[in-house]
Amino acid sequence: MGRTEKFVRLFHTIRHLKSKQIAFRLYYGLRTKYRNLVHYSHPDRIAANAYALKLLPGIETEHCFEEPNTFIFLNKKKTFEKQIDWNFAEYGKLWTYNLNYFDYLNQPDMTKEHGLRLIYDFISQWRNLTVGLEPFPISMRGINWIKFLTEHGIDERYITENLRAQYAILEETLEYHLLGNHLLENGFSLLYGAYFFRDSKMYKTAKKIILEELMEEILDDGAHFELSPMYHQLILYRLLECINLVSSNPWKTDALYETMLHNASKMLGWLQNITFKNGAIPLFNDSAMRIAPTTQALMDYTAMLNINTVHLKLGKSGYRVWKNTTYEAIVDVGEIGPDYIPGHAHSDIFNFELYIHGTPYIIDTGTSTYETNSRRQIERSTLAHNTVTVAGQNQSDVWGGFRVGERAKIIDFMEKSNEVFASHDGFRKLGVIHSRHFVFLDNTLIIEDIIKGKELCSEARLHFHPDKKLHLVDKTIKCDDIKIEFHSDGFKGISIENFLYAPEFNKLEEAQCVKVSFVKNLTTKISINQTTEGL
Repeated sequence: MGRTEKFVRLFHTIRHLKSKQIAFRLYYGLRTKYRNLVHYSHPDRIAANAYALKLLPGIETEHCFEEPNTFIFLNKKKTFEKQIDWNFAEYGKLWTYNLNYFDYLNQPDMTKEHGLRLIYDFISQWRNLTVGLEPFPISMRGINWIKFLTEHGIDERYITENLRAQYAILEETLEYHLLGNHLLENGFSLLYGAYFFRDSKMYKTAKKIILEELMEEILDDGAHFELSPMYHQLILYRLLECINLVSSNPWKTDALYETMLHNASKMLGWLQNITFKNGAIPLFNDSAMRIAPTTQALMDYTAMLNINTVHLKLGKSGYRVWKNTTYEAIVDVGEIGPDYIPGHAHSDIFNFELYIHGTPYIIDTGTSTYETNSRRQIERSTLAHNTVTVAGQNQSDVWGGFRVGERAKIIDFMEKSNEVFASHDGFRKLGVIHSRHFVFLDNTLIIEDIIKGKELCSEARLHFHPDKKLHLVDKTIKCDDIKIEFHSDGFKGISIENFLYAPEFNKLEEAQCVKVSFVKNLTTKISINQTTEGL
């Protein structure tokens, strides 16, 4: 890529940012440089009193710590032979983040003694900490420490004063340069800190962030606006944790509690809509299994907190669902997400997943890494999804680990009771518009792709679950209970290829993909064996 092309890409990436994001990036950058010059260091203790809290039992944390110093995150295991290295970076930054979150304090077999040892170890290395003092890990750790201290009735000034110092760092580094889920998580954590320290100023900041971000981030149909089912689960979980906190500890009585209840109800309703009957979520955008609490766990938690679920018609999220006794199809006919924070977006408009008789058949390829590498680039690309590429190009210019330059927009949309039609302009530079028409029948799914404009070679892909083996006969694919037929006036060829399925971080499984090359139009008819029993 030449210098001019790089400049254009950067321009299209930056121009969507909010002025607040740019201002805070500049401010935080300049402040960091100044503090480095004067050798500034954050205090490790700030005088503060802690107040006993009450919390109802929440969702159990997955086992990720083994005595004495073994940690398992993202399918990677590390044992520290001597002292824990809280800056350990060999497995990538997300692994280091997880190490510093301290989620493991709340795993079922964590004892008071083991938890305290880990907290003491962390505090003892304060002067050497790097990643652990970033605002996002502080946000996660603050909640986890408070929950652990509450459960075990611990009131040790050495810990609480260090925790107050961590919250002081968070208060001055709130992630306004990122916004989105990061800032909302900052607000949730500040709410925990405010209740723990009975700090009205901290509460005011937390309330402002939570109210503003819930209004901005939760769409009319209940979806989290970054459009990742996994992050939706994570945000809903944290919201439920805050409802637990506020309802169990009478201190502040204002509109915040009711607003959180209302949004939790909407979010759970949306999540139930897009969850398959076997409990799985579609792995759209940055989503992976075993990161967030399951939909069932969130439903149980919501029931315990006596929160009613609100089911709204799917709308602005762009996700549409068709479920009957034979199959479940979840399709994405919306845009990639908020323009100013598309870091977790993939170039995947018109992507879909298909389950038949409760079994995954056509799947999203998933997410295995957040590292800036070729694997990350593949997993965010259009060819890694069940949609169409034109001349081998992406719909949206996904680049780096979390960047998007020019991005596709929905320019036409229509839906009926069993049909969805939409068009996007992601290939406008090539002189074409891609439209896709989904028709949902009792035992048949029909997909019509139309490429208007220049006659360029297009490729439609269908990615199958690793358990499924494909058989190609002429222009027909057979696989267990289904038969897939392809028709096109400009048919160029069909092939079965291998791809790597990423159901979890750092986990790849070989599976099969159908690639159909065509010009102008393609009709894909998926017929399901009607003699097989339903769900």
